[in-house]
Amino acid sequence: MHQAACYPIGTPGQPWGEAERAQWRALQQPRRSYRDEVVTAIDQLGAHFEVVHYGQLDDPPERYPLLALRSRRWDQALPGALVTGGVHGYETSGVHGALQFLRLHAERYAGRVNLLVAPCVSPWGYAHIHRWNADALDPNRSFRADSPAQESAALMALVAPLADQLLMHIDLHETTDSDETEFRPALAARDGAAHVPGSIPDGFYLVGDAANPQPGFQQAIIAAVARVTHIAPADANGQIIGSPMVAPGVIHYDVKRLGLCAGMTNASYTTTTEVYPDSPRTTPAQCNAAQAAAVCAGLDYALAHR
Repeated sequence: MHQAACYPIGTPGQPWGEAERAQWRALQQPRRSYRDEVVTAIDQLGAHFEVVHYGQLDDPPERYPLLALRSRRWDQALPGALVTGGVHGYETSGVHGALQFLRLHAERYAGRVNLLVAPCVSPWGYAHIHRWNADALDPNRSFRADSPAQESAALMALVAPLADQLLMHIDLHETTDSDETEFRPALAARDGAAHVPGSIPDGFYLVGDAANPQPGFQQAIIAAVARVTHIAPADANGQIIGSPMVAPGVIHYDVKRLGLCAGMTNASYTTTTEVYPDSPRTTPAQCNAAQAAAVCAGLDYALAHR
């Protein structure tokens, strides 16, 4: 079945052009406040971290500042760690898990590591509860030279001076039921492709770098998160979202080739988290705590094995 036919925009089998993208864009409306829910929380952390304004997205009448927080006492002798959230803006716990890490846990790493945290890379996506940006582009497939996504390009410019100095980069994501009901059908329609229905894993998992898998690092994070929420099992084919499970709760992608955020640096330890917020076995608070626990476990392992 050509699932693109079921999507209300476009012609089955034909990629979208400018008219279809404009039609899609006209349907998107803000559904929550980035300023009230994210910018305010970042401002509240300003007493303890340096707030970095590294760009702005203009969507008249709205303007979305791109904000990061970094250690105030930056020490060039220390290793660096990058935490990113909200690359897909609709993935709520990626944003609020990053903020929770800063609020509750970051102080214990003071004097041990330089922290750079971008809690909400895609604020338009956050406000509109969407995977894509306002141009119907996926920011998490756009971390490459000459990126077409403003959000991705701005973050790469911010991180570029540190790209070879980072010990760790952890990118915080969610896999949601809406991936299957909305975003994968929309992707198929946009690209003029067939949508093959899939399944959503019930639980937390990690996407490691196939070129630099770091199994000890991945399993340290899985062990820590398992104390907060459940870990996704493999499906009947031994896979998670179509990729072989290489260790409990871990799959691999070629992150640099795919243009994923986790591949934007040369950090020794990298991973992408995936929380499942729609499970009846977890809560939003647990999802946020799981993301914060993943950051802590990743830092603890990386610092112990540098």
